Amino acid sequence: MSFEHLYPEVHALVTELWEHPELGYCEHRTAQAVEQFLLRHGDGLAIERFSTTGLKVSLPSAAPEDRDRRRIAVVAELDAVISPAHPASDPATGAVHACGHHTQVGIALAVCAHLVGTGAWKQADVDLSFVFVPAEEFVDLTHRAQLRQDGTITWFGGKPEAMMLGVFDDIDAAVCLHAIGGLQHEPTIEIDCDLAGFLYKTVEFEGTASHAGLDPFSGTNAFAMATLFTTALGLGRQQLREDVLVRMNPVIPATEMTTNVVPHRVTVGTDVRSTDLDYLGEVAARVDRAAHGCAAALGGTAHVTTEMGYLPFVQDRTLNGAFRDAFAADPRISHLIDDRGAIAAAGDAGDLSFMMPTVQLSYGGFDGTIHGKDFRMVDPEHVLIAVPRLLVRALLTMGAHLPAPLPRRSYADYVSTLAAIAPVPEAALETQPSSDPTQEH
Repeated sequence: MSFEHLYPEVHALVTELWEHPELGYCEHRTAQAVEQFLLRHGDGLAIERFSTTGLKVSLPSAAPEDRDRRRIAVVAELDAVISPAHPASDPATGAVHACGHHTQVGIALAVCAHLVGTGAWKQADVDLSFVFVPAEEFVDLTHRAQLRQDGTITWFGGKPEAMMLGVFDDIDAAVCLHAIGGLQHEPTIEIDCDLAGFLYKTVEFEGTASHAGLDPFSGTNAFAMATLFTTALGLGRQQLREDVLVRMNPVIPATEMTTNVVPHRVTVGTDVRSTDLDYLGEVAARVDRAAHGCAAALGGTAHVTTEMGYLPFVQDRTLNGAFRDAFAADPRISHLIDDRGAIAAAGDAGDLSFMMPTVQLSYGGFDGTIHGKDFRMVDPEHVLIAVPRLLVRALLTMGAHLPAPLPRRSYADYVSTLAAIAPVPEAALETQPSSDPTQEH
């Protein structure tokens, strides 16, 4: 089944997802659309469900007698980001696919349908699975905290949750997908772009309420502490290293303030990003000191909690050789952005890359700013025909590009590493024994 033949159906599905964006762990309509597509094109493949909305299908092995044969997963993300300034955002939630995840889903489904419909999977030198994960965007944290408290989830990120649930236990390497923001003037793909990791800090400033007009002298203003804190973070940037892409974006996610009461409590949330894990810990400690110092300077207190976000993502340069070869053989895609270095965006592909070789194929075909109000797909035929075609070409020969020995770490190794950086959820500690990081899997 050609990608041109699949295009009207895949384009309609991607349009449906664009018009009905859903936040992480709530992608029920999206998951249903994925499942219905797989039922139409999966030739009876079993659909595994995990977490709230995750889905996985595995094609059979073309050489089940080969015990050295590897399995690779194509990973697509189901959720939208919150960007209420975008005209296509959901008016109730602010959700919008301003990160292009809806096209990841379309590409992965097109590739799966093509491999099944043509039988091309039998020509691959690896076995293949497709994993549709919830909750890549680190947003809607109050809802996720409630899901954690209810025992529905453990991790805020969908890939760590899937790793904990064993979804990747039979997978040896992973291929993630992502849109490139900004208009590309020719058909473009990108490989070997690394990402930062991050922690998330929640700082609750506590003061004393009083009448703002009659008796402000009895109050201790928590909003003033928050203002001093965000100013301190800005002034402190002069002393931060530039080579490891440190970023912070403090926000006040909600407020109880009114104009006639001196605010007694204000919460500031901020990510703390860097490509260097050791330096990330150093900067996080500075943020804590700034919070406590600013609160003390104005007579209040600060309560700081830390949530691990995602690990830095370092792409496997050997595995990306499959995309380099596929690009060289593809007359329709004319521009390859190859290893431009790291950027300060982050994703839970970094967590997956801790366990196994992981790469991310990025693709143009969009205009506007990622997460901005103007992001949109402008070249759907590149995104939904040319990119899937190239992805299939790479997957069929990816076994020849796997690193040797194949690195593998366990979920327990992952939890131990995170626990040395920040507190981890209690349920995450219920793990299997650690493995040798250099062990061939």
